[in-house]
Amino acid sequence: MSWGALYMYYHCPKCGMKFEYATDLMVEFGDQFGYCPECKVMGVYEKEGARTLDDAEYFEVE
Repeated sequence: MSWGALYMYYHCPKCGMKFEYATDLMVEFGDQFGYCPECKVMGVYEKEGARTLDDAEYFEVE
């Protein structure tokens, strides 16, 4: 049984934006994985896992 994609959840220390990255995109984003898509600064790690109940609060970086 599969739970689907795993995500890493972050918030930006500069603008406060909440965002998520699918862990299978680590290779595609490389060193930019975990960075805020707006400010281009490293996000503050919050949690990791499958989709959560508050997932709609987070912007999915693709």
